[in-house]
Amino acid sequence: MPSTSSRKPGAARAATRTATTRRKTQPDEEPEVTAAEAQETEAVSNYVTAILCDEEIRIIPPGAWRQSWQRLAAQGQIDAFAQIVIHPDDYDIYLDVDPTNEEWGEFVQDAADRAGESLGNSRGPALSSRSTRRR
Repeated sequence: MPSTSSRKPGAARAATRTATTRRKTQPDEEPEVTAAEAQETEAVSNYVTAILCDEEIRIIPPGAWRQSWQRLAAQGQIDAFAQIVIHPDDYDIYLDVDPTNEEWGEFVQDAADRAGESLGNSRGPALSSRSTRRR
């Protein structure tokens, strides 16, 4: 008999996730980090600091964003998306600066850079330097 529960599959798993300890990222930290440092930052803090319209704002690194959050952004619900990924203490700053799409994109790119992640599209496999045609 089918379940009559209104919960989505996996909702119980999401509800049982344990909270992690968060540490504040210092504003004077260098944006370029090694891959190992980026993993440590993501594992320990859950936030990186990035610049949005000349304001420092803490944001969850883009590589840690859940697909459900990204669907909000894809549907144009940027404020709802931002409320999830931006640190709660910094969300009012986001609302105050009211960024353009370009400024938001630069902010997300800055967050990815500081987390040691790449947002760029893959170029695909490199072309062979040798011809595959028989002679």
